[in-house]
Amino acid sequence: MLTPLSPASPSLELLRALNNDHAQELSFADAPRFAHLIAQAFFAAHIGTEAFLIAFDQDADYDSQNFLWFRQRFSKFVYVDRVVTAQAVRGRGHAAALYNALFAAARAAGHERVTCEINADPPNPGSEAFHSKFGFQEIGSALLPNGKTVRYYERRL
Repeated sequence: MLTPLSPASPSLELLRALNNDHAQELSFADAPRFAHLIAQAFFAAHIGTEAFLIAFDQDADYDSQNFLWFRQRFSKFVYVDRVVTAQAVRGRGHAAALYNALFAAARAAGHERVTCEINADPPNPGSEAFHSKFGFQEIGSALLPNGKTVRYYERRL
């Protein structure tokens, strides 16, 4: 069952552990950082302790280089900062349910685009395939100071 995620959610620490299990793809978050991300989110939801999604709109207080890349280019957008599904439950539709709820919330708020980045180096072919299925199109790329190369994507609503 899809549930809103807040800094006071009972499963917060388990979801943060899920995030940190995938830190290479998402980036590590200590407890204060994870709570800040959720507090700033335009949309934050989870399915049990198995999956979650955190997305920001253009007004978020967020310092991610990837988020700032979109802010420099678009006056209004929703940026998917992190989405993760536990390995044991992949293929059960959790990420699709989270994305469909995000798309509905973004449309209701008058947004025309949802954006994200996907690691190109190190590669993340599973994420590329998933986002392609949802109609995301590549619109740019960057080499980050940490050595990662990312591709930027957009899905028009």
